[in-house]
Amino acid sequence: MAKARSNGIEIEYEIFGNSSSPALLLIAGLGVQLIGWESNFCRTIADQGFCVIRFDNRDIGLSTKCNGLSMQQITKKMFSLFMGKEEQVPYSIDDMADDAAGLLDFLNISKANVCGISMGGFIAQALAINHPDRMLSLTSVYSHPGDNRSFQPTKEAMEAMLAPAPAHRDGYIEHMTRFFELVHGNGLSFDEEFHRDLAASSYDRAFYPDGIARQYLAILTQKDRSKNLGNLKIPSLVIHGDDDPLVPLSGAEATAQAIPGSEFKLIKGMGHAMPNMNLWWQDILNAMINHMGRSAGA
Repeated sequence: MAKARSNGIEIEYEIFGNSSSPALLLIAGLGVQLIGWESNFCRTIADQGFCVIRFDNRDIGLSTKCNGLSMQQITKKMFSLFMGKEEQVPYSIDDMADDAAGLLDFLNISKANVCGISMGGFIAQALAINHPDRMLSLTSVYSHPGDNRSFQPTKEAMEAMLAPAPAHRDGYIEHMTRFFELVHGNGLSFDEEFHRDLAASSYDRAFYPDGIARQYLAILTQKDRSKNLGNLKIPSLVIHGDDDPLVPLSGAEATAQAIPGSEFKLIKGMGHAMPNMNLWWQDILNAMINHMGRSAGA
């Protein structure tokens, strides 16, 4: 892995495949480090002729931590935003999209296929809107167009997401495994070993709950991108499961409706599942490769 200077911060990143191949930039979700994009998933796409880049968003993993607000201050702002008030926050989804554009600059990549999952989908959409000249294609997974009030998690998922994770390792692993299980979906059996290993690796690599909370402030203050998505002229693929308790299916449908000519792929029984090369993600991988192949020929 390596570090890049991007948008005034340092971004930890890793590359799979030949740097001369068409690029695929993978953008992770809330609190998820680059290892959330499972290595076999990245290698499989790279073997199909792509240069695959995964990275830590700001405030997570080994990228720059953005200090300035205590957890108490973050919590106060969070509940103020829940009450419909306006708040100044450390950074925005648009700032995180600029980070991604800066990483492409650092790597001398003029254009890339971009795939974002959950919050990463918000960032990918903002990247497409703010930097359309950098996009070969867009894939938005488990995301919505930014209107938070219209696309709410279930009560159970929201409570689980906001519950503080224990600071000690064993408690954290158990907490995250149960959260992964809650949002996984009912169409496939839950791979507990995989998710425990991911939680353990994430804790050992960088346990930093303050950064996750600040990222969530960026989500809570994001703009409704629907109108601007309507101006995109980028080949776009929207993917969602019909059993997602964190981002309702209607959010993905709104995203697909907003982007002219977009392709929508629904996966039965899938929730907000982490990439782990199960049947769902093998299906997603194949759809992404076909989508990027068509985009290259467009």
